[in-house]
Amino acid sequence: MEDILLIEVSRRVATVTLNRPTVRNALNTALRRALPTAMERLDRDESVDVIILTGADPAFCAGVDLKELGAGSGGSEGEVRQLIEGGNPFGPVTKPVVGAVNGVAVTGGFELALNCDFLIASERASFADTHARVGIQPGWGLTVLLPQAVGLRRAREMSTTGNFVDARTALEWGLVNRVVAHDDLLPTCGALAADIVSNDQAGVRRILRTYAEAAALTTVPAQRLEAEVSVEWLRSGGGRPEEVERRRQAIIERGRTQVG
Repeated sequence: MEDILLIEVSRRVATVTLNRPTVRNALNTALRRALPTAMERLDRDESVDVIILTGADPAFCAGVDLKELGAGSGGSEGEVRQLIEGGNPFGPVTKPVVGAVNGVAVTGGFELALNCDFLIASERASFADTHARVGIQPGWGLTVLLPQAVGLRRAREMSTTGNFVDARTALEWGLVNRVVAHDDLLPTCGALAADIVSNDQAGVRRILRTYAEAAALTTVPAQRLEAEVSVEWLRSGGGRPEEVERRRQAIIERGRTQVG
């Protein structure tokens, strides 16, 4: 069985690759369990200073596995609730996480990207929030992190339309730091990671913690609200498996017309 998560460590940089390419690295139950476990281990690993998170081509991450969710096998309600209430798809990490967005980042995959410290995008990258098209609510901080990145009005546009934003637009909007040729994506991220490694690591982590502490003054209550809404949505019958399955194929086809 192919590993669903690949990890390579070189020169104090760990590259973590979501590895379900045939389904665009969709987050099935196994991958949702494996990712935070791996990130926690790397955060404790004294041989690692920086983490690069990416996906196996052609996608970064298509979000939660809708086929699994639509079949009603996406984990128990308690497990889904625990994932939401955690507020982060890969758990608390003290080391810098660089998102190398190599293709589409959709819904839960978009939230995965937003939880990275900063993003470098391939020219093939694109981003979409399709929570409303699926009929579920965000639970990993999208309603807080997306407005921080692109502004409230653009965030509202993305969430209510479900439309894709291409890499160049993402750069113009401030969603990503750079856009590079596809083949240059990992080398660019590696060079930035090397720059980070060359610094005092206690200082780097303290600065990141200060950013987090400052943001927590306003974002933590907002993220708690998002988690409460997401859990209540599930309790009230939102995101039913049969409804997710009904919408799934239409969402896929619509995405293909927008991304190509």
